[in-house]
Amino acid sequence: MKTLKDFNYQNKRVLVRCDFNVPLSERGEILDDFRIRETIPTIEYLINKGAKVILISHLGRPEGKVIKKYSLKPISQRLEKLLNRKVHPVKSAKGGAAKPQFNRVKFLDDCIGEKVKKEIEKMEPEDVVLLENLRFYKEEEENGEDFAKELAKMGDIFINDAFATCHRAHASIVGVPKYLPSGAGILLEREIKSLKKIIEKPEFPLVAIFGGREANFEVIEKISELAKFILIGWLIKKEIEERGMVLKYPEKIIFPIDGIDERGENFDIGKKTIKVFKEKISQAKTIFWSGPLGKIEEKRFKKGTEEIARTIIESGAFSVVGGGETVEFINKIGLSEKFNHLSTGGGAMLEFLSGEKLPGIEALR
Repeated sequence: MKTLKDFNYQNKRVLVRCDFNVPLSERGEILDDFRIRETIPTIEYLINKGAKVILISHLGRPEGKVIKKYSLKPISQRLEKLLNRKVHPVKSAKGGAAKPQFNRVKFLDDCIGEKVKKEIEKMEPEDVVLLENLRFYKEEEENGEDFAKELAKMGDIFINDAFATCHRAHASIVGVPKYLPSGAGILLEREIKSLKKIIEKPEFPLVAIFGGREANFEVIEKISELAKFILIGWLIKKEIEERGMVLKYPEKIIFPIDGIDERGENFDIGKKTIKVFKEKISQAKTIFWSGPLGKIEEKRFKKGTEEIARTIIESGAFSVVGGGETVEFINKIGLSEKFNHLSTGGGAMLEFLSGEKLPGIEALR
């Protein structure tokens, strides 16, 4: 699989598949820009190499319809702030010294068609354009061949930096690489490398933590083969009991023993559980964590998750964290820089860890 450093980008149109599927408020404000920030290194690399950068992504589930609240326009505005670079000096009318001009991320209100092609033809090296939501066309999720061809016409090179969508066989993920020289962006390459450390060559002991609302039992079983301990949150414990499941390595499973109980349901792990979990985490050299251990959207139920986050950092172990809720929480409490890797993927991450081949990664091989 080729990577970002395997191409010459000078004056080339580079089509970059990003994952800008970020949470928005009812007013269209970006609530968490983690996924946008994670793709900035790839965009900056291409700018510095003289590329014409064309960004494509989806947002939400518009199901082939143009729905205003799913427009990527707010993303273009956030990208401008994050890139924040000065380019194309402009001489003053009086012929004085050139004034630096802040670069714009030009937003186009479609992702294919003649209008888009004409705008791309006007691009200069170092320009950045963001196209409108791919999922405004039903052919994106259907992996329409003609739609993939139309997208491919926009670029000379295709770079996939959208790990979180690599488990989807969509046109922009698996269709476009058929028609363009293709490679992995910095983020995608880092995701693969970090997750491989969990399932291929972890430093032992390995401890895994599974919280959240739903469990991927294939991943739990896969990681159980290598892990010393698997720490389980209340909701997954409940699911295991209700389904009458028998896990392959029950001796490695550590269930919560107390919690913050309201209306007959535990909304957080309790002091005794925190103590037990901390003791297991302190033994680890590698830690994988997916899913919060409490109802973190409410302040009184976030203590357990925060204490576990801080214990992971204090352990000094190589740490990988995934799942949108968990990563968003870590960002909010200002600990994101303390972990070795925060994955942008949810479903993609879990499928990768379970040993499945992701269509988006296979398409680049």
